[in-house]
Amino acid sequence: MRTALVIGTGLIGTSAALALAGRGVTVHLADHDPGQARTAAALGAGTDEAPEGPVDLVVVAAPPAYVADVLADAMRRGVARGYLDVASVKGGPRRELQALGLDLTGYIGTHPMSGREKSGPLAATADLFEGRPWVLTPTRDTDTEVLNLALELVSHCRAVPVVMDADAHDRAVALVSHMPHLVSSMVAARLEHAEESAVRLCGQGIRDVTRIAASDPGMWIDILSANPGPVADLLSDVAADLDEAVRSLRALQSADEAERRAGGAGIEDVLRRGNAGQVRVPGKHGAAPRAYEAVVVLIDDQPGQLARIFADAGMAGVNIEDVRIEHATGRQAGLVQLMVEPKAVPVLTAALRERGWAVRQ
Repeated sequence: MRTALVIGTGLIGTSAALALAGRGVTVHLADHDPGQARTAAALGAGTDEAPEGPVDLVVVAAPPAYVADVLADAMRRGVARGYLDVASVKGGPRRELQALGLDLTGYIGTHPMSGREKSGPLAATADLFEGRPWVLTPTRDTDTEVLNLALELVSHCRAVPVVMDADAHDRAVALVSHMPHLVSSMVAARLEHAEESAVRLCGQGIRDVTRIAASDPGMWIDILSANPGPVADLLSDVAADLDEAVRSLRALQSADEAERRAGGAGIEDVLRRGNAGQVRVPGKHGAAPRAYEAVVVLIDDQPGQLARIFADAGMAGVNIEDVRIEHATGRQAGLVQLMVEPKAVPVLTAALRERGWAVRQ
């Protein structure tokens, strides 16, 4: 691939353009907002000048509701050898293109499974997709050259290609992305009018659950409007679990011992099924999840503290598998949880204490 046209210079489009430009591809940028394309160009993602002739690949990074129209326009103008989109739903755009009577041999639907809570070109990074799955949804009609172009794009972005059926993809992202986002938003909405004294008690748990609720509502309306059925089906199942949890909790308030036992069993069932689902979430580098233990260290909120603690762990020969930080309320300090292999806990604990760190039991 020597040339590409990226249509849509938001977070995903600009990040892909940055990755392509960094690998020597001549990237042209277009957007319904010319100012956004100029911003992406200023960041080094390419040029906002139109290509003089057909490019190798068109990457459409428009909202799902507009993907088919943007693709159809580009395909009718013959601006490229191959066409793909990066929308978060796949079945709908393909059916729309089929309904328009377009030849789809030169098109492949794709979806990079990466993003951020922020949007727009200023949030883009060339490494946004590194190590992340990038779904490709070829059909029997997809031209081999177009599939190879898509694979080259994925390679330039240092992502991991995953081939799926388009409708299976849409059901999957409803489960692992779209439905969780709505649930996160519903939990975060409980905080909107909560007492300040309650909100000040927020810890890492509520931060973890509500983090993705900070995303742009307009963007998510576009996404959910393109995949409403599978998301609604999953939310219906969640609602059934919520109803059962409410009944069980009410039963725990009962004066009747048998009802309390039944209520406890109901809550335990939800929690155990949650345990069973959580262990299926892939672990580090997509491998099977592994059990790590935390070494908790109190640190001051000052520059260089994390670098020092990582360096000290390295000198002790301990690999930090994951890190979690919980900021102390009302203090310029925080608790850092260093996740390590169980056998490394005593080694790291001793080494950090020897170097003056306040390690919590």
